[in-house]
Amino acid sequence: MEDDAPVIYGLEFQARALTPQTAETDAIRFLVGTQSLKYDNQIHIIDFDDENNIINKNVLLHQAGEIWHISASPADRGVLATCYNRTSDSKVLTCAAVWRMPKELESGSHESPDDSSSTAQTLELLCHLDNTAHGNMACVVWEPMGDGKKIISLADNHILLWDSQESSSQAVLASSASLEGKGQLKFTSGRWSPHHNCTQVATANDTTLRGWDTRSMSQIYCIENAHGQLVRDLDFNPNKQYYLASCGDDCKVKFWDTRNVTEPVKTLEEHSHWVWNVRYNHSHDQLVLTGSSDSRVILSNMVSISSEPFGHLVDDDDISDQEDHRSEEKSKEPLQDNVIATYEEHEDSVYAVDWSSADPWLFASLSYDGRLVINRVPRALKYHILL
Repeated sequence: MEDDAPVIYGLEFQARALTPQTAETDAIRFLVGTQSLKYDNQIHIIDFDDENNIINKNVLLHQAGEIWHISASPADRGVLATCYNRTSDSKVLTCAAVWRMPKELESGSHESPDDSSSTAQTLELLCHLDNTAHGNMACVVWEPMGDGKKIISLADNHILLWDSQESSSQAVLASSASLEGKGQLKFTSGRWSPHHNCTQVATANDTTLRGWDTRSMSQIYCIENAHGQLVRDLDFNPNKQYYLASCGDDCKVKFWDTRNVTEPVKTLEEHSHWVWNVRYNHSHDQLVLTGSSDSRVILSNMVSISSEPFGHLVDDDDISDQEDHRSEEKSKEPLQDNVIATYEEHEDSVYAVDWSSADPWLFASLSYDGRLVINRVPRALKYHILL
């Protein structure tokens, strides 16, 4: 069972930002952004060599500041966006920008660079997203199926839709909307739905989840008190268009059907501290990954609310006449949800988890102490799903 073992990579800096290189579907590649107050911050390009079970890395300098969020263009392997801190007049501002990595680093290289000779290269700034006119940036999300030209950013209580033009060297604010209401209204995170022709975005602020129509920038649903405390993250089911997962500081992960927002469809209570991240598997939507400041990563099998709640659909012809109907009845019961595995390779808060864009059975998790762990879905389960 050797190759189910985790592979661990340690950055020398603290880190909380992780993304798969979304446009790369051949090489297994993740980007990690550091948070250092003393040194220039970095983006580590992590290439996982599946055959030899080793990690190759390249480092890019991100001199703009500590990285709070990172996201990769779905259309261009060389383009990414970061949200980062910079200090101005002794105030700390969180800005967002779009960058391009050097050409030779765009695709997954499997030559291990000679460490002594590899000097860190710098990212090329393509454009700023607004630089703080609307407040502090919480995150940047790309239109998932698009050409990499449409971007949503969340800044304090503003949701901003950008149109990037001329090889992304400038971004024009196409439309925007604001949260209305009392109190400190600030977005914590958002995701762009892959459904409905990519016209919907979901956001989290405080304990509330909201859906937005990107064509009119108007609100289409609102789940108030979705969590008992701050909502940290959300994600859309890739195969079921109305299904959405959320997680937060009440230690819970909740699954919603946005057509009926009064009650969650399911709730998971496996973590013992804040849940920072929830991610659906892109190919097999029963697999859900969560990371928490209890320093654990949990892989759950949410099969009852997946697109295959009965496993593989059984054809009536498959059941021969002499078999009694009990097996037929049995095959029509939804399968049971369960925790597949709990991963305990981290010793610090796990701030980010994500699936590889190239291999649906592989995922990465990142804890604040700079430890990146690459794990695989247990092989027995993988074959159970496939066969």
